[in-house]
Amino acid sequence: MNSGRFVLSQILDLVHRQRLDRLVECYHVQSRVRHFGCRQQFICMALAQLTLREGLRDIATCLNAKPEALYHLGFREPVAKSTLAEANEQRDWRLWEGLAKHLLRKARSLHTGEDLGLELENTIYALDSTTINLSLTLFPLAEFRRTNAGIKLHTPVDLRGPIPTCIHITAARQHDVRWLDELLFEAGAFYLIVRGCMDFKRLDLIARAGAFFITRAKDNLRFSRQQSLPVTATAVRSDQIGKPTLPNARKDFPWLLRRVCGFGAETESTLIFLTNHLDMPALTVALIYRLRWRLELFFRWIKGHRRIKHYYGTSPNAVKTQIWIAITVYLMVAILHKQLSLPGTRHRTMQLLNVHPFEKVPLHELVTEAEFKLPPANNANQLLLLDL
Repeated sequence: MNSGRFVLSQILDLVHRQRLDRLVECYHVQSRVRHFGCRQQFICMALAQLTLREGLRDIATCLNAKPEALYHLGFREPVAKSTLAEANEQRDWRLWEGLAKHLLRKARSLHTGEDLGLELENTIYALDSTTINLSLTLFPLAEFRRTNAGIKLHTPVDLRGPIPTCIHITAARQHDVRWLDELLFEAGAFYLIVRGCMDFKRLDLIARAGAFFITRAKDNLRFSRQQSLPVTATAVRSDQIGKPTLPNARKDFPWLLRRVCGFGAETESTLIFLTNHLDMPALTVALIYRLRWRLELFFRWIKGHRRIKHYYGTSPNAVKTQIWIAITVYLMVAILHKQLSLPGTRHRTMQLLNVHPFEKVPLHELVTEAEFKLPPANNANQLLLLDL
């Protein structure tokens, strides 16, 4: 990469102009636009995510303070707060969803060979959702409870990354179970499902697709044992194969079900897992489910490190635009971190990009760890030629 280019410009190279132009043409969002196109909108919103700007005025002020940077980024006029607000309100958010999905595929291909610490070639997905709280005064259409509003992000995350495979945004009132009806399950893959989403009708969909699930059993589960398997690990209390006891549950899930009871030494609690994989060791079932914590890393990124706590617009279109661009920035950092084989964590990489967006230095030099060396001390015995 050219050392004379801004760090922000080098990051934006991951979004090809041709790809963005095709999406713009597909959704017809740039008709009669002379100066502030979709690429300029994306640059403003991506900078806001990278540098954690508080609002639209903050974004415009920071960009307009660097006129030479504006010119090299493709702007021909100063950024106006009202122009950016209008773009977020009116331009179809599906444009940014399409851009994020393109980067999703690229990021997943880079993390395909990542080791999860298990001798398992199957892809492992964790299914869950996270609720983003909103102000009930500003977002009355997203009413969640009597005192606040909110939206939900539902996603299956490929634990090699962790990289989401798709993201579905709904009102916070919708239960997670309903979202499972819209998923297409991959044959041979494992799906880790939280106990709150454990529903035999949905588990039947996974089994029919030729995929496997691992979930926690609810406290009121009724299970009829048909066979007990030998237990070889000390952390496993029992390993049984059977079927649900209740008639309705057995009708919804007519397959054989495996019930693994394990004991967590760290928490000193008993955990009961359910799976439709009948052959793997019982301890492996528990170890696979333990990988669910990687999903929380993605949610922590989106809710903690990205700027979606402060929204730049109150319409549904503006909110979804900001969320999808935040996800796009997350994916761009994940791709850069993998492509350049950067040391440390992605959070460290983001911190460096946060404070150096307008530095003219190659990215790999900026984010690579370098040894700190003190400048050589002056020799006290050397006489000075001039005493200034």
